[in-house]
Amino acid sequence: MEITKQNLNIQKWVLAVAVALFLIKGFAYFLTRSVAVLTDALESIVNIIAAVITLVSLSIAAKPSDKNHPYGHGKAEFVAAEIEGILILLAAIAILYKAIHQIIYPSPLNAVKEGIGLIAFTAVVNWTMGSICIRKGKKNHSLALVASGKHLQTDTYSTIAVIASLLLVYLFKWEIIDSVVSIALSLFIGYTGYKIIKSSLAGIMDQADEEVLDQIIQEVNKARQPDWIDLHHLRVIKYGGTFHIDCHLTLPWYFTVRDAHKEVDALSQTIRNFSTQPIELMVHADDCKPQSCKICFKTDCHVRQHPSEAKIDWNFESVTTNSRHYLPD
Repeated sequence: MEITKQNLNIQKWVLAVAVALFLIKGFAYFLTRSVAVLTDALESIVNIIAAVITLVSLSIAAKPSDKNHPYGHGKAEFVAAEIEGILILLAAIAILYKAIHQIIYPSPLNAVKEGIGLIAFTAVVNWTMGSICIRKGKKNHSLALVASGKHLQTDTYSTIAVIASLLLVYLFKWEIIDSVVSIALSLFIGYTGYKIIKSSLAGIMDQADEEVLDQIIQEVNKARQPDWIDLHHLRVIKYGGTFHIDCHLTLPWYFTVRDAHKEVDALSQTIRNFSTQPIELMVHADDCKPQSCKICFKTDCHVRQHPSEAKIDWNFESVTTNSRHYLPD
């Protein structure tokens, strides 16, 4: 809950900063009449809308699980990221249209020097805020917060390009560069929107997160015990800031319920070590079969039917399979 409050507080600051920067950029456009500056201002409008959407989604994701939502409300973050990606694409299209229009119907720029100063200030603020969002979002495993931070940093990159174009206009009177830079920015911004949409869709569709699974597998391999004969059907689903993890652990068939419970607890604690985030975990204990002897390296087994032949390497491909591992006869 404390992590969720942190995410919400950061997003409130993102919204406040987005409004302030939009006003500054709007004033800069009023002074300069630069289409590149207008590009930056339009993206700030998207920032404001996206910040509101993300704030609402984080508030929804913070709600505890209930009868109708047994896994909580964390999926709202993926939906928010999806909407933000679509908004970024729409902004890119609007910027592209305005830039082409400026080339066809050019108009002079004014107060370029003042505009450079105002836009440079917004770049510093945006980059700082974006870095905070990404760092906290990764630490708290919040896709919405990471998406918000990347959006702000993308805005910073585009702002730097705007500053460069204004400098060229100021120094060499190359006013067409203003529109050219806007076109380039629209393509870059559109690509960023596409990546956010792709990432959020993966979350909505519960696509396997290889990075998270690899972290879990590394922890399990470090603590691997001889009694842990096989590990398979490892799955991770993320809902907001909570990981839902389940897997199957093969143990000696003659273990008592108490023995099996002890090993399951040990594996569970090992898996929990990979993250400080809330984790809901279910480990299903399977009994070993005669075919399991060939991959079992338990030295004190008194019912072994086959000698050990090969140790199954626990990696992404092996532990995510839905069936037990056996060596061919």
